[in-house]
Amino acid sequence: LNKRQAMSLFGNDISPIVLEVEFQTKDRLRFRLYDPNKQRFEVPLKINGPGVTAEEANYEVEFSDDSTRFTIKRKSTGTVLWDSPLVGLFFSNQFLQITTTVPSTSVYGFGEHEHPTFKHNMDFVTYGMFSRDQAPTSFANLYGVHPFYMCVEPDSNAHGVLLLNSNAQDVTLSPNPSLTFRTIGGILDFYLFLGPTPENVVQQYTEAIGRPHMPAYWSLGFQLSRWGYNSLDVLKETVARMKHYDIPYDERHFDIDYMERRLDFTYDKVNFAGLPEFMKELKKNGKHNVVILDPFITKDEEPGTYRPYELGQEMGVWVNNSDGVTPAVGQAWPPGDSVFPDYTNPRTVEWWTQLCLEFKDVLDYDGIWIVLNEPSNFMRGQRPGCADNEINNPPYTPSISDRSLAEKTLCPDSKTYLGDHYNTHSLFGWSQTEPTFNVVQQATGKRAFVLSRSTFVGSGKHGGHWLGDNFSQWKDLRRSVVGILEFNLFGIPYIGADICGFNYNTTYELCLRWMQLGSFYPFSRNHNAIGNSEQDPAVFGDAFAKISRAALRIRYSLLPYLYTLFYESHVHGGTVVRSLMHEFTSDQETHGIDTAFLWGPAFMIAPVLEEATRSVTVYFPEAQWFDYYTVLPSAWKKNYATVSAPLNKIPLYIRGGYILPQQAPATTTTESRLNPFGLIIALDEQGQASGSLFWDDGDSIDTIEKENYFLAKYTFSKVSGNI
Repeated sequence: LNKRQAMSLFGNDISPIVLEVEFQTKDRLRFRLYDPNKQRFEVPLKINGPGVTAEEANYEVEFSDDSTRFTIKRKSTGTVLWDSPLVGLFFSNQFLQITTTVPSTSVYGFGEHEHPTFKHNMDFVTYGMFSRDQAPTSFANLYGVHPFYMCVEPDSNAHGVLLLNSNAQDVTLSPNPSLTFRTIGGILDFYLFLGPTPENVVQQYTEAIGRPHMPAYWSLGFQLSRWGYNSLDVLKETVARMKHYDIPYDERHFDIDYMERRLDFTYDKVNFAGLPEFMKELKKNGKHNVVILDPFITKDEEPGTYRPYELGQEMGVWVNNSDGVTPAVGQAWPPGDSVFPDYTNPRTVEWWTQLCLEFKDVLDYDGIWIVLNEPSNFMRGQRPGCADNEINNPPYTPSISDRSLAEKTLCPDSKTYLGDHYNTHSLFGWSQTEPTFNVVQQATGKRAFVLSRSTFVGSGKHGGHWLGDNFSQWKDLRRSVVGILEFNLFGIPYIGADICGFNYNTTYELCLRWMQLGSFYPFSRNHNAIGNSEQDPAVFGDAFAKISRAALRIRYSLLPYLYTLFYESHVHGGTVVRSLMHEFTSDQETHGIDTAFLWGPAFMIAPVLEEATRSVTVYFPEAQWFDYYTVLPSAWKKNYATVSAPLNKIPLYIRGGYILPQQAPATTTTESRLNPFGLIIALDEQGQASGSLFWDDGDSIDTIEKENYFLAKYTFSKVSGNI
């Protein structure tokens, strides 16, 4: 393509550019715009496309005769999925822009942000994407980058689109309806997924970017955490109260207060004296331990006293300044100044692997929680500040917080193994996740648990995520449902939010309702910030503990079903939690619903999301629904109903036509896995039901690949009366 118009927005326009189209699979098309004369940065994510002929493909590509329009249609319906007027295409060195129409306003995805609704508002809304250490705030670019959306077409078919680009970028959603993508580097590398169901879209997306990892069974249990226990004694008191009330939980997280002066790979031998023994004791009682590690290392300890720094210095593992030689020096949690490991460098992976393996001999961890890997630096750029040049101050800055690429991170002209931080910044957490996953497997000999705050396209293959430093407010409770639905679209189904809120003090009622909702997050963890009042479910007294325990026991009894959903997600790549729209796509009413959600196709959770509320308005799509508690069929179909939700109850429903495996609950999965199984058989109107159960030892590596598992398919028919 040759540039026609004389107009230039930011100079340095590139001409000619190539538009290359690849028919990768019958349901996946790739098209990319790049500079044929100069290699530009491309995201190092391998996506294999075997290739198909135009006849086999379910899409067709058209160019207008005069090459001014580029269109992609769904063959079966003729629906136009992508339509770009190439006159509106900009391709310059630091500004790339393309606009497309979308066939409807039912658009979902893009992240990471705190979106007010699951279905987007298309009224000229712009979202920036550039990983950033920032507590959830409306319209702000948060911890991860996911330039992926799904659109439901007017005839209820769905398709998805990925822009594989890691530079700072933004997208504008306009009412005509259309989308405008802008990025300040790399190339325009798009993948289109044909569906046609929402679940097919996610399956095709994860086939390309990597299937979600298979979590250990214990990681589906409830988890307790707090930044600010400050001593082992306080931690022991929490454990004792949980035991007193017999509240189920499986996992204990250790935040930075376990460390000596916030130094990675240490523990505080004064306030946490006896921590190694305590962790072993928890394990003996069937529980598991997860330790936090930060991605910055202090350089200012006494020489010869802090091995992580000295070994890293020797191996040359840090992100460097623009000279490519001297380490970038910033400031973070540890005392003094810090340097930043560059996980895109194979030497850094060796360094990290060695330290994590050695640390396992000090603290017997089962998983690692990686945070602040946006990467976060508590300054604007490193010392002595960012030079005034076009990399650090590009001609266009996308719609990101402070309109600054260096705020709370390193200067864009810093050098990583893969190139300028300008290009690789948003890949930091992603590049740290896989080596962490590998070393946890190596250290434990079991399935890895890795929880990462910063994520990118494909992160779900090696880790889970939580929605970050949320607030103890009703708004955050409500919006957590949206975040959990979105991360299931992004191929990261192991997702949750800090139950009861991280920042601020929670309240009795908010925390209670959050414990009920959080009992049904895929990743279920109560976590809290330093200086705030305690909020574990045992701290509020008898009534609160009893209600929390009841909700968690429902979770634990349904873990065989949840685990089976994770198996299906790992093998086939779909969602674990999904919206009503996902299952009832042709029902327009479902498109905007994000106050209730489903586990798989069959279990609806309708939480209370507002203060002082004792009922919930629930939409029941066209199906037979049964109340989980009474097992009575509901009278509602394709209708809203107000259902009772006293303080001690979260409304739950089972969809007819499905069989859910269950197991008697216990206070840990170690115990519950030994209990008797049962089946919940919910019949559809024809008197039929089906379901499945996946079962293995719960934590061995590659049981599926090695075929070391049990898989049952159940069917029931009223006619035969047999299962």
